[in-house]
Amino acid sequence: MTQALKRLPVYIVLLVGAGLSIIPFLWMVIASTHTTADVFATPLPVLPGGELWNNLARLQQETNFSQVMVNSLLVAVIYTVFSSVVSAMCGYGLAKFRFRGRGLVLAAVLLTMMIPMQVLLVPLFQMMASLGWVNSYQALIVPFLANAFGIFLMRQAFLDFPDSLIESARIDGAGELKTFYRIVLPVARPQLAALIIYTFISQWNSFIWPLLMLNTEDKYTLPVALNTMIGLSRVDYSGLMLGSLLATLPLLIVFIIFQKQFVSGLMGGAVKG
Repeated sequence: MTQALKRLPVYIVLLVGAGLSIIPFLWMVIASTHTTADVFATPLPVLPGGELWNNLARLQQETNFSQVMVNSLLVAVIYTVFSSVVSAMCGYGLAKFRFRGRGLVLAAVLLTMMIPMQVLLVPLFQMMASLGWVNSYQALIVPFLANAFGIFLMRQAFLDFPDSLIESARIDGAGELKTFYRIVLPVARPQLAALIIYTFISQWNSFIWPLLMLNTEDKYTLPVALNTMIGLSRVDYSGLMLGSLLATLPLLIVFIIFQKQFVSGLMGGAVKG
């Protein structure tokens, strides 16, 4: 009982913080069921309205929302799969292979995290244009497959794996790929799950680069399509709120399902090595 009383202030602070963090999401739900005029009315609406289906129909008409949802899902899934594989293999190589300049390679990888994306936009665009990849999904996926954060996270996950088990697998005739995928990678499952979630969310929310690369509406991803609802003289706030809400729900579902792996994976990568 004494311990519970001591923790009561902490629980109250956490409860208040959780309530405050939910308020913007609740407002997005309420605003998506009203007209734009209602959103700016005085007083503000505090209960859901009856414009949900009208807003949804207008959202589909203005942005072809179902198609851009499929586009975003396609790009995010493909990028997540290949980027996670590249990060895991690079992290394994930096953790378990001994070669000259390994420390410099790791330092170079980490230094790339300090380069702002804005600095890379012009040279990357010129590179994609020279390859003929403008207005293509490979331009959204290929340049960022080697993710510095993912490589570092997976390296940390593999550092404490016993070298003796790897040597035993090699003696038994297992190749490097079989050793990696069958013996080493399953041990780093929490970190891999955290990397998958982080990679999927970052690609799903990516805006600047797809905005530069994609120039036809049938290939737009969600952030780019929602941006088209912001005009010079008119902003469809109710439709924008509904689109943002629908775009957020898949991320919330993924995070709720895998939150334990996400937290344990990040903590494991932080303390190892």
